[in-house]
Amino acid sequence: MKQSKILIPTKKEAPADAEALSHKMMVRAGYIYQVSAGVWAYLPMAYRVIRKVENIIREEMDKAGAVEMMLPALLPADLWKKSGRYESYGDNLFKLKDRRDREFILGPTHEETITSILRDSVQSYKKLPLVVYQLQDKFRDEDRPRYGILRGKEFEMLDGYSFSADQAGLDEAYNLQAKAYRNIFDKIGLDYKVILADSGTMGGKNSQEFSAPAEVGEDTIAYTDGTYAANLEKATSKFVGVQQTADPAELQKQATPGAHSVDEAAESLGLESSQIIKSMLYMAKMDEEETVPVLVLMRGNDEVNETKVENALDCEELSLATEEDAEKYLGAHPGSLGPVGVGEEVKILADNYVKVLVNMACGANEDGFHYVNANLDRDFRVDEFGDFRNVQEGEIAPDGQPIKFTRGIELGHIFKLGTHYSKILGAQVLDQNGRQTDMVMGCYGIGVSRLLSAVAEQTADEHGLAWPDSIAPFDVHVIPVNAKNEEQMQMAESITKTLEAAGYEVLLDDRKERAGVKFADADLIGLPLRVTVGKKASEGIVEVKIRKTGETIEIKQEEIENTVGILLKQLTPATETAAD
Repeated sequence: MKQSKILIPTKKEAPADAEALSHKMMVRAGYIYQVSAGVWAYLPMAYRVIRKVENIIREEMDKAGAVEMMLPALLPADLWKKSGRYESYGDNLFKLKDRRDREFILGPTHEETITSILRDSVQSYKKLPLVVYQLQDKFRDEDRPRYGILRGKEFEMLDGYSFSADQAGLDEAYNLQAKAYRNIFDKIGLDYKVILADSGTMGGKNSQEFSAPAEVGEDTIAYTDGTYAANLEKATSKFVGVQQTADPAELQKQATPGAHSVDEAAESLGLESSQIIKSMLYMAKMDEEETVPVLVLMRGNDEVNETKVENALDCEELSLATEEDAEKYLGAHPGSLGPVGVGEEVKILADNYVKVLVNMACGANEDGFHYVNANLDRDFRVDEFGDFRNVQEGEIAPDGQPIKFTRGIELGHIFKLGTHYSKILGAQVLDQNGRQTDMVMGCYGIGVSRLLSAVAEQTADEHGLAWPDSIAPFDVHVIPVNAKNEEQMQMAESITKTLEAAGYEVLLDDRKERAGVKFADADLIGLPLRVTVGKKASEGIVEVKIRKTGETIEIKQEEIENTVGILLKQLTPATETAAD
């Protein structure tokens, strides 16, 4: 492919609003173009990368027994209303109407649609298990699109769905998909972690996330050097609380003017912050008709993990109470809230570390006052104890190793949905005994377009992109230093033909540009190997540069095919997992 015939609008400067390295370099290298906020065009080079990723995905999904299909992006709203996600998905859902005023959405995911198809198409367990998938654009009205294509309003996604007659069938499909995902990311050449994750709006209880460590990652991963890794929302640590043995002292109310935080209350009362009870009031929406106030108690400066609280309550939505809510239910404003004297209309949850404390201090539900020497059962009740806190670095994980934190980019997510959607939408089959049973479902997703950002974040440098050969738009970049030099051009074209005949994809820079411009663009574009045809062309010698390492070697022209083969093989990600 001649470079003069392909659209690669390289730039010297990154966009002013670009924060992420991947965003800066993919724009500068002429891979992507912003059409509007959160909406991107994938220019020829980026689209070639996407096609390479898609091919890897198809290969591994086929191995796992999944079959490709295509679902519409324009979906009737009725199915989503029936599942409850029309409301619970929130403002991220693109909603629209047709000319007859019928309601539709642009699909952010397709659980409802595929479940309805299977409901109407499969009636017997003998037709199961089935695993289907698609590669399709999804739409989410992100409030703050950022980091280029890492978080946009339109993006390509692999979404797959498994349907089984029983739990064993789901477990088998889930494990096959987990293996396929590992194979995909291994072949692409990503550094990633498989972590425990929360299912969120997807439904179901069990899920795993595949996350690439990166500074611009929007998720916090808690991991160890052992076997443990989890999203901060899901992470747990070993409970090390020791029961305090002091005798309960008399409950007293003390003025704490201006003390609105735990540290301020501790200073005002002359106590350690670990002896202060933080009281956070939430409103839990249980269903369309019932919303319950929930007071969550934490030790000192521990942070409430709202996902854990939401899961414990099994509520549809959890939100921090407003000042008006706090005054209505507890008679005070945030900063002075506490559990003493709270009525039964407020549900009280407490983290496990609260259980071991004696003579605690807490808000008195009166602005500017706190209680000291508050004790469980004598002065206040707790309806449910549990792990409701965020873990902290250095705590001991379930595998016995210290927890570390890193930022991560979500690459993929697999869920055991169970019968969440099939029960709601009536997707049943006759089992072996002739009885109707709900199909048992799993769903599996990979953010295809965001994989480009993840790879770029891990491999790019200050000069530009550096693609692994498995997904690079071309294998080799051939650059004649002087396009006006007939000898150099003939050698460059000859090398290009030789490599293409050997099955390699080659980009020939035939532009009449200065050598410095060509080299700078080559670094930006980031192909695995660069072959420079320069002053030694008359001697039959060219220079080969490895983009990833910067290493250069000089070789004879007749050695080019063998050398390129050896170097690309060395640069190919290990695929032991894929060969399992």
